[in-house]
Amino acid sequence: MVENEESVTKPADSEGDQGRAPVPHEMRRPVVNKSPTHGLWALTKRDLRKWYTNPYQLIISLIQPVVWMGLFGKALNFSSFITAGAAGSSVNANAIMLGFFGTTSYFSYLVCGMVVFVVLFNSAFSGMSVVWDRRFGFMNKALTTPVSRGTIVMAKIFQSVGRSLIQAAVVVVIGIAFGMDTSHFTVTGIAGAFLIVFLVGMGLSGLFVMLSLRSSNWQTQQAIINLLNLPLLFASNALFPVKIMPGWLQDVVRVNPISYCIDGIRQMLIGATGTYALWLDFTVAAGFAAFFSVVGIVMSWRLLSK
Repeated sequence: MVENEESVTKPADSEGDQGRAPVPHEMRRPVVNKSPTHGLWALTKRDLRKWYTNPYQLIISLIQPVVWMGLFGKALNFSSFITAGAAGSSVNANAIMLGFFGTTSYFSYLVCGMVVFVVLFNSAFSGMSVVWDRRFGFMNKALTTPVSRGTIVMAKIFQSVGRSLIQAAVVVVIGIAFGMDTSHFTVTGIAGAFLIVFLVGMGLSGLFVMLSLRSSNWQTQQAIINLLNLPLLFASNALFPVKIMPGWLQDVVRVNPISYCIDGIRQMLIGATGTYALWLDFTVAAGFAAFFSVVGIVMSWRLLSK
């Protein structure tokens, strides 16, 4: 993080310096840029470079949501099921779909859930990058620089959020290619949906980075990912509406911040009838992001060490 260099030579006309040769370039003292934003950008860019220079990581990370959309989403054609049970009336089927899912297209409903699905799984591996940096010695080097521990944590969060935004956009494009309803798309709605993606990405990345601060064993971190990911996904409204779940599971879904994020995305992208008020979705998403970002920084002061 050397931004420029300063010569240690003195003016030629100073006393006792007449005729002194300039100090060679290689002997000049580097000036260290101690700005927090400079360190944050340098560390974030390092992690992002490792990702975008390896396109296979992007492709592999998109396979699972594409399988869910292409196979699960298309196979569960609820409209056809309901139409068959409603004496062949598509009008009745649409009314029932609106009552259960808030939209007449289950596939569009599922795509919005898959947007947060990729954010969840991408964020889980932000903690894994902390473990690998520790194992390969980079973390020790970073801790010996003027960069603060909180900056190291935020760099991990921001690189994960950047990846999540790109992957979420790719999922939406694939969903449109598969038949997602775009009749409710607006510039404001798309911007609001990706703002929620940004917030939920910050919250989830902060959670997983926080859980990895003292870990140097990738198997332990992998176990944590497996323990949290599926419960967070299935105990939400990503795949099915809350109203058809058992009462005890509905209570779990209501305290799962991912449910509010998905609900907000559905309202803004496909015009679905919201389970919660849109302002509440944004409030929960913002609080979730702020809480785990702050907790991650505070815990790094004590737990992040060489």
